[in-house]
Parts: sequence; structure tokens; C-alpha cells
Amino acid sequence: MTSPPSDKGEVDLVASNEEGGSIGKDVEATAAHSGPSGGAADLDSAERRGLRAPEIIARLTTEERQELERRLRKKIDLRLLPMLVLMYILNYIDRNNIAAAKLAGLPEDLNLDPNASEFQTAVSILFVGYLLMQVPSNLFLNKIGKPAIYLPTCMLVWGVISAATAAVTNFGGLIAVRFFLGFVEAAYFVSPTKDTRKELGLRTAILYSGALISGAFSGLLSAGITQNMSGARGLGAWQWLFIIEGVITVGISFLAYWVLPNFPRTTSWLSEEERALAIWRLEEDIGSDDRADGEHQSLWHGARLAFADIKTWVLLFLLFGIVASGSVTNFFPAVVKTLGYSNVITLLLTCPPYVLCVITTFANAWHADRTGERYWHITLSLFVALAAFIIAAASTGLAPRYLAMMLMVPGVYSAFVVALAWISNTLPRPPAKRAAALAFINAVSNASSIYASYMYEDRMAPRYIVAMSVNCGTVCLSIVSATVLRFMLVRLNRKLERGIFVEGAINALPGEAAQHGFRFKY
Repeated sequence: MTSPPSDKGEVDLVASNEEGGSIGKDVEATAAHSGPSGGAADLDSAERRGLRAPEIIARLTTEERQELERRLRKKIDLRLLPMLVLMYILNYIDRNNIAAAKLAGLPEDLNLDPNASEFQTAVSILFVGYLLMQVPSNLFLNKIGKPAIYLPTCMLVWGVISAATAAVTNFGGLIAVRFFLGFVEAAYFVSPTKDTRKELGLRTAILYSGALISGAFSGLLSAGITQNMSGARGLGAWQWLFIIEGVITVGISFLAYWVLPNFPRTTSWLSEEERALAIWRLEEDIGSDDRADGEHQSLWHGARLAFADIKTWVLLFLLFGIVASGSVTNFFPAVVKTLGYSNVITLLLTCPPYVLCVITTFANAWHADRTGERYWHITLSLFVALAAFIIAAASTGLAPRYLAMMLMVPGVYSAFVVALAWISNTLPRPPAKRAAALAFINAVSNASSIYASYMYEDRMAPRYIVAMSVNCGTVCLSIVSATVLRFMLVRLNRKLERGIFVEGAINALPGEAAQHGFRFKY
């Protein structure tokens, strides 16, 4: 699963995946991604908080600023969002297409031993490479600040590796390819942590929709290839699956070099006014310019800050539980296969749950941003997932089992997207700390996919009682963690309201939380 909004306007591609994957780095790709919903900000209010707008912004009238923000958001959205979503779609397709390849003849052609769980090992080994590289990759990108070069390059390499999977002839070759695929894909974990805090959830949902759409699109594409290309030019359907999807990824990576920006200060297709506004909105929302502060931090300073903050560890348990329960998506075609339909029909039946998931995720994230609430939007979604896992483990009937499949994916992912936003809301500054925390949490949470692969062996079908039971447990872990975090943030906000210093409220400038009106969202 991996992945990922405030009102700011930049997008953090936490290049370490997601989500996970980490599309994952702390890529401050652009500013002013979203804007205040209520019009231009009150400059007098900002000045009372000790902030001074640049002259190019201060001289604008309210109407002029609103128009400038509108143009800025539109320009960023049209240029950046489609590419990010497309990159995320391909990231998840290339990572999870092995599940469809199983139904297209891969285990038989490679003589994988089902008694030795060789296919499960091939799935899980990807996350070993992913785990090893995610934090270093995220910190490296945060340091070099060149997402427009780094991310497309990683995309190009993983596309080549994915296509090369078609050439493997045995278990050893498959293991090697999958390990290095995870190693390179660790660069991708998208989280729009540069949007302003009140719109972070929706922006995360927009970016993460690529992962959700990939589930539906992959099922349709896999069904078409399996039905029509088996044996074409002497290659099996599973080989064509890897070749076609890998080549598409390589082609899109070249386009990404020309589309992705680096930072607002250096983005050539923003005007001088637009760059100034993008930077100012960051400072106006939180009280500091991420890049100005972040440039003076070492790679490991942010990691030390993140590890020393207890909220990081609570968030880790929250995300670990959600991602662990969402590992069912790694084997979703196999789970749907237990309904008893042919391979092609099975692949088609994997699409509706993801379509519903896209709808519920957007609705949940939109409402979370509109209300400013996080806790109930996460836990209520998780209760839906909990019910779905219980039904899947307890029933063998066709209707209740497919109902469970329809609900488990939306329940998990709707919570996941809001939880990603909650991380950036809770650990907003400095950028090095946020980048390290996002990468660390995403990497450790995705480690659950290493053991989860062994809970979906064919002999455990159709109910997969062990897997569904463990998923219920991890969902409960997330609900408890969210509850603990809510109590913590309520207490911290009460301190801020009384003017008491709260460590880490604005981590880039300690002590300014109360002065600048910062509040944790819960």
C-alpha cells in the first residue's frame, strides 16, 4: 500500500515508497497546490503573528490575490497532478502485477514449488529491498532537492526491471528481479505535505488515487492480455504482462522529465508573482518557509528529531496496522479467485472494489478537510474494513464473500489516505523531520507485506482464516493507536491555547506554535 494536505501549495513527493509506495521522497515539487477556501488571507493577521509579506504580495488587493491564487492553483493542478497520478498508477501496477501474473501461468512456467511457498517469497522479497532503501532514498532526495530528475530516473530504471521480469526462467531469477524492483521503487511515496493543512487530506487522496485506479486498470489490462496474448510470438501471457506494462512505464518516465518541477523558487514556468505567492503561503500557514529552513539541516538531524518524538511512534503503529490489513491487495486476484470463476472473469471482478474505493476515498478525504476532523474519518472507515474481514473469514457463500471483498479495500484505503495526511498535520516542521518520519513510518509499515505473503497460500483458500484474523487484529491496533493520538493532540492543543510551550508544534522554529496560532488537527 504505501504513500501522500494543508493549505500550502507545494507537493511533497516523499520519494520512498508509498506508499509507500514511498512514491516516496520529500519532493517539494511545487507550491500553492491548494489555496484558502475563504479568499485571500488577512495580511494584518499575519503581521500580528510576526510575519511580513514580500512587497510583491503585500501590494495586491484582495481581489488581485484571489485571482492570482486561482491561476496558480490551476496552473499547478493542470501541469503536475495528472503526471503524479499517472506515475503512481504505473508504480503500483509494476509492483503488484505479479498477482495477476499468477493467474496467467507464471508459477507453472517457472516451475515454482507451491509446497515451498516460492511464489509467496517472490512477492515478499520486493518489500525487503523496499524497506532497506526507503529512508535513505527519502533523505537523499530531501538533501539534493531535484525531484524533477530523481523521480523520473527511478521510474525509468524500475520500468526496465519490470519488463526484464519476462526474461526470467527460474525461481532464482524471479527473486533477484523482484528484490531490485523494490529497491528502486522505494523512491516513490507521494504525500502532498506542502499543501496547506486544512486541504492535506483531499490532496493526498488525489495523489493516492493513482494507486487505487491502478487496481481497477490492472485488472482490466491483465484480463485482456490473458485472454488474447497467451502464446503470441512464443511468449506466455504473464510475460506479455510484464513487457507491456514495463515499456509503458519507461515511455512515461521520459515525459516526466519535462513535466515535473523542482521547487517554487526554481520553477521556470511560474511567474515572479506566482513564485512569491507560493513561498508566502507556506510561511503564512505554518510560520516558516520549508526550504529556507530545510537547507540548513543535515540528513540525519531530521531523523533524530523524528525518532525523539513520541507522536512518530504512535503514528507508526497507526499506519502499520492499516498497511498490514491492506496487504490483502497484494493477493487480491487470488482472493477473488475463490469465488470460483475463470481467470479472466476473476480479473474483471477485481475492478469494482477499486472503483468503489476511489469514490469512498475522495468522499472521506474531502469531508475530513471540510470539517478539519481526522480521527472519526479514520476509525469509522476501519470499522467497515473490520466487518469485511470478519465476513470473509466466517462465510463461504458467494454473495457475502464478494460483499466483503467490495468493502475491505475501500475501508482500508479510505482510512489510509486520511492517516497519511494526519502524519503531516502532526509532524509539520521542519521538512527534514517530516521527510524522515514519513519515510520511516511508511517503510516499517510496508514491512508487514514480507510476512503477509505467507498468509495467502492456496491451501488456505477460500476463507483465508489466518490472514483475515490477523487483518482484524491489525485494524484494531490502528483504531487503538488513533485513539491514543487523539488524546495526545487534544492535550497539546489545550497547552497551546494557554500559551504553554509545546515541543515540536512548529519544529522548524521551536516555541512559535502558540505565537503563530498553530494547532494540531485531530
